[in-house]
Amino acid sequence: MATQEQLVATARQLGQEKFLPRSATYDREGRFPTENYDDLREAGFLGLVIPERYGGLGVDYARYMEISAELGRWCGATALTFNMHCATMLWTSQMADDLKMTPTQRYKHEKRRAGIYKKVIKDGAIFAQPFSEPNSAAAAGKAPFGTTAKKVRGGWRVNGRKHFASLAGAANYYGVLCTEAKDIGEADARDTIYLAIDGMADGFKITGDWDVLGMRATSSNNLELTDVFVPNDHQLMPRGKYYQAALNWPHMFMSLCPTYMGIAQAAFDFTCEYLRGEVDGGPPAGSARHSAAKQMAVAEMRIKLEQARALFKRAVGEAAINPCKDERLRAYAAQYTVMEFANDICRLALRTCGGRAIFRNLRLEQLYRDSRCGSLMLPWTPEICMERLGRESLFDPSDHQKEL
Repeated sequence: MATQEQLVATARQLGQEKFLPRSATYDREGRFPTENYDDLREAGFLGLVIPERYGGLGVDYARYMEISAELGRWCGATALTFNMHCATMLWTSQMADDLKMTPTQRYKHEKRRAGIYKKVIKDGAIFAQPFSEPNSAAAAGKAPFGTTAKKVRGGWRVNGRKHFASLAGAANYYGVLCTEAKDIGEADARDTIYLAIDGMADGFKITGDWDVLGMRATSSNNLELTDVFVPNDHQLMPRGKYYQAALNWPHMFMSLCPTYMGIAQAAFDFTCEYLRGEVDGGPPAGSARHSAAKQMAVAEMRIKLEQARALFKRAVGEAAINPCKDERLRAYAAQYTVMEFANDICRLALRTCGGRAIFRNLRLEQLYRDSRCGSLMLPWTPEICMERLGRESLFDPSDHQKEL
């Protein structure tokens, strides 16, 4: 089994030698990083968080977050989309194992996930995780999902629409969250069903253009699902277990964070290299770093980076089922800090490096655009984190209905 240091080193080598040289082209063309995924597959990283007994590398949540941040340092779009694949594997393994299940539920889940993991390990399958819908209240945990799953013989019949569906057209399967459609009663978030939909299934359609400010290579188009049949074997969690995980394993929603931690590190690294004269197209060697103003700006960037990293590592280290109130709130604080500080560090980097840094032949302007996207990503946007930090600091959980 590879050590954590070896896995991080592999991620760094892939990033430096393969991902970084391709990143600008993917961004400019708005093209999915297919070649990067070929490299991840060859390195065995598609099975990064799949338990070893299924043929994976067996990396747990905390170790994955460190590796993901290293990938984000070199190509944000690759790290962000790869997280959708890895999060699907984590939700169905480490997090599902922590949930209470009946023996029958446990048996069926074990059988089903073994089949899912085989698709990844043996067939090299990639899983997406479309979460958002036109009504953002569902992804924010404030309403049932509008996409519905009706129980039918041998499986489920799915109808609905997802947007910002990263890996659209590049994934083999899409882990879709749906609300179970029942004959009696209103839709309820507790009835969320988690299903793997085959990208080649009848009724599955990718629509819309993806021509956006940042994270341009994520291929986050829309998905339209019309009477899509999903077999029982593609149920990723037993009935009701996603809702339990979302309430009791809240750190599962922090897995977008490492990408932006990596972007913040990349912006800081670029600024230091630029001011030292080590970047082609930058100032002459050593001339800019003697400026006291620039030294102070780099110090401010470093302080923000260290603050974000320290809070990120603390929150990740506390991730587990049923965290205490302080641990839960610290996760919100870490998410807010990383997403906001990543963009602020990029802002300071542009200002510190000066006018030449806005040219697209340099990396910094792409880092800035990519970093701005972090504050827009559900379910834990900065606004939602601030709202929950304030409310949950002032009220006990029994005083209000918990949201995801």
